Amino acid sequence: MNMFRKVVPLRTVVFACFVICAVVFGVNLTVLAKTVTIAQGVDATTLDPHMSHDTPTSVVTGNIFDSLLRRSPTMELEPALAASYRQVNDLTWEFIMQDEITFHNGEIFDAHTAKYSLERLMDPALMSPQASQLRNIESIEVPDSKTLRVKSKTPSPLIPIQVGNVAMLPPLYAEEVGPAAFAQAPVGTGPYRLKEWIKDEKIILQANGDYYRGAPAVQEVVFRPIPETASRIAELRTGAVDLIANVPPHQAASIDALPDLKVRTAPSSRIIFIVLTTTDGGPLADKRVRQALNYAVDKEAIVRALLGGYGYVLASPLPNNAFGFDPTLQSYPYEPEKAKQLLKEAGFQEGFDLIFEAPQGRYLMDKEVAQAVNGYLQDIGIKTQFNVLEWGVFVSKLYQHDGAPMMLLGLGSTTFDADPYLFTQLRSGEISSYYYNPDIDELLDAARSEMDPKQREALYVQVQELAADEAALIPLYQQVDLFGVHNRVIWEPRSDEMILVYDMDVAP
Repeated sequence: MNMFRKVVPLRTVVFACFVICAVVFGVNLTVLAKTVTIAQGVDATTLDPHMSHDTPTSVVTGNIFDSLLRRSPTMELEPALAASYRQVNDLTWEFIMQDEITFHNGEIFDAHTAKYSLERLMDPALMSPQASQLRNIESIEVPDSKTLRVKSKTPSPLIPIQVGNVAMLPPLYAEEVGPAAFAQAPVGTGPYRLKEWIKDEKIILQANGDYYRGAPAVQEVVFRPIPETASRIAELRTGAVDLIANVPPHQAASIDALPDLKVRTAPSSRIIFIVLTTTDGGPLADKRVRQALNYAVDKEAIVRALLGGYGYVLASPLPNNAFGFDPTLQSYPYEPEKAKQLLKEAGFQEGFDLIFEAPQGRYLMDKEVAQAVNGYLQDIGIKTQFNVLEWGVFVSKLYQHDGAPMMLLGLGSTTFDADPYLFTQLRSGEISSYYYNPDIDELLDAARSEMDPKQREALYVQVQELAADEAALIPLYQQVDLFGVHNRVIWEPRSDEMILVYDMDVAP
């Protein structure tokens, strides 16, 4: 007869095993208790912070590296490695460095380091996907070891955001090992240092006890890539992980109902949209076809059915919490018959063949959303070859301009400004832009140099109106971020999607 009436939770069994191991092998339970395991949908693509433009990578590198400025939990811009900054004149900004900060390898951080890091990112030979953000810089000067002066080619209100966001690297080590080795064995000034990276399995970071802001409360953090949503949730339920990103909305209530777990949300700066390749000829070069595709997709239904209402339908590739957002712009309504009529006018009444690609595990319900969009396209006669790609393959094709005619993409930013959204997607020649319009190029370039906030906002409104009329892409929605978190983890999500473990603690 079974003498046990109560089922013992798996996390209790696991913890008991840890205790036995501690007794037998002398494991430090204090360290064990201060370890947090985080599951994202995909692995980091690199650990060189200058060579990525995706959030899962930035989440990891954001714990290893610091920048001159940072965003507070309320998204206010504040000093970090720079103690202060000011505008000297229309073209020059000055940053004053903090004292006595060192990298994980002992190198000293100072203004020379900052100059090196900025110039490295700007170097065309590096081919950084972030380089365009510093394109307006004319020169960088270091009058003394504490002072950095950045001169722009034209007046720019974005310099503090753009310069302040660049990760700082140790010059001697970075030059000694080269970019490839640095990407595998990074060294920063941040609260955590790399202990181990097994690609597509785990990244382990250890606390930097000498961190200039004080030693972190969490002593070790493990990042695990788990693309399958069901697997991420199962790992959270069993206690194998402490925090998961991209909780499916339809699973939120069941997770919340468990005594040890909680779903935590934050209004996101991330937008989800469909990139349309308009520069290679073919049907998508026709404005009427692009408009038809916009009319074909029921965005409201996607937000309601797949996201459980955790999202906001958008009319432009800009979130509603970013400077320059136009609240008066209306999204294309769901009108499939009008879509068919436009296709007929463009000479494609029988439809056409199209390749449509999407990642899996990178964004909230990404594959499912792409499948829904794919179904809507087929409803108006578009014959699609629908491919789901591993994130590393997908983003590599995107950056090499080898992407499919249609791609599901997400974009978030810590700047909360229109520039990184609109410039990277609509300015011709940008690394992830598949669109060309000289009028939009002119407006975006002018906005980068406009110091009057009202005038700059007006320029961004014009860009959004033009892009909507031209159907430059298919804006879908701005998402709400959902995280599954164990109650032992003391942490609140941020609107920039960053998971900064320094701001985290573990309950005793």
